[in-house]
Amino acid sequence: MSQFIVIGAGQAGQSIVTTLRAKGFDGKITLIGDEAAPPYQRPPLSKSYLLGDMELDRIYLRPQQYYTDENIDLITGREVSSIDPVAKTVTLGDEVLSYDALALTTGARPHRLPAKIGGDLEGVYTMRTLADADAIRPQFKSGASVLIVGGGYIGLEAAAVAAKKGLNVTLVEMADRILQRVASPQTSDYFRALHTAHGVKLREGVGLQTLTGEGHVSGAILTDGTVLNVDFVIVGVGIAPDTRLAATAGLSIDNGIVTDLCARTSDPSIFAAGDCASFPHDGKHIRIESVGNAIDQGEIAAQNMLGLNVSYTPKPWFWSDQYDVKLQIAGLSTGHDQVVVRENDGAQSHWYYRNGQLIAVDAMNDPRGYMIAKRLIESGKTADPDMVADPISDLKSLLRT
Repeated sequence: MSQFIVIGAGQAGQSIVTTLRAKGFDGKITLIGDEAAPPYQRPPLSKSYLLGDMELDRIYLRPQQYYTDENIDLITGREVSSIDPVAKTVTLGDEVLSYDALALTTGARPHRLPAKIGGDLEGVYTMRTLADADAIRPQFKSGASVLIVGGGYIGLEAAAVAAKKGLNVTLVEMADRILQRVASPQTSDYFRALHTAHGVKLREGVGLQTLTGEGHVSGAILTDGTVLNVDFVIVGVGIAPDTRLAATAGLSIDNGIVTDLCARTSDPSIFAAGDCASFPHDGKHIRIESVGNAIDQGEIAAQNMLGLNVSYTPKPWFWSDQYDVKLQIAGLSTGHDQVVVRENDGAQSHWYYRNGQLIAVDAMNDPRGYMIAKRLIESGKTADPDMVADPISDLKSLLRT
């Protein structure tokens, strides 16, 4: 009987084991996670779960009974120490498990502040895991002061929750503008205005010099000399793919675990999917940090573990909830040379073009614009920029062109 092992019990790992069973695989499946919790949704942690609007059992991807019913050996709270690709084994504590095919869905680890600037003080948190969210939730008391370091989506989502809870919120972003790495200036402007309207103090082009406090953080000094009193700090300065196991096993690494379009690594018996995987796209290797990618790439990995030889065609999509704004993103805006803004009845969307071709959209409370742009992007079509900019134009007609 074939034995498949999946290391990493997140969205991609769950996608693999679910797909294996759905495709009729009746061999042994072992899913190993280093967190104590069973596989869960990560996006709500910095949104509805942190706000208190989503209970714990709702973030689990499957009820515990599912793993029993599907005969999946779910091992949580334990770390794999090594992989032996020659012997086709993984070492888990004092156990050695054999595999016929192995999948790595080890995700990513958050960057942390260095200890020399106070990153090791109590009250300094990252926002990546359920344990992180559980540690932060009790700190969200009305009137408390929080410093958020990093103006990406995680930092902005945490700022929105904190502001809604009545905290005094200061967010610092070392770059010239929030969302600089992932969005246009127009999208940055939109969310800057949104957060400012809700009382968040945004400091762009300003970094953190040091945190202060005896044991527990109590203050911060910014690079412009500003001194802040803070009760706690949330750090959202990006993530790095977790390639530690893959690297020690001798797999190719390049901004993630290198795979082909079949999610196969440099070892033909080992696959990778999700945030940790670097795959070919537009002539280079990229990683996509999203739920959609984890699910879709996990499905591809599972099918190819079964020998189906299916290639991955990414259809990137993302979302963020901040206050009463739902941001939906389709496509990848990297390399855009034009942004067209569309506004209509309170909805706003930013359409990204490269050499006249529509490549991405940021849609704020504009589900219709998002849906149409997403379908155009996935079909390889484009949209006349003048028509997009005209608020009374019928976008749906673009799908018939």
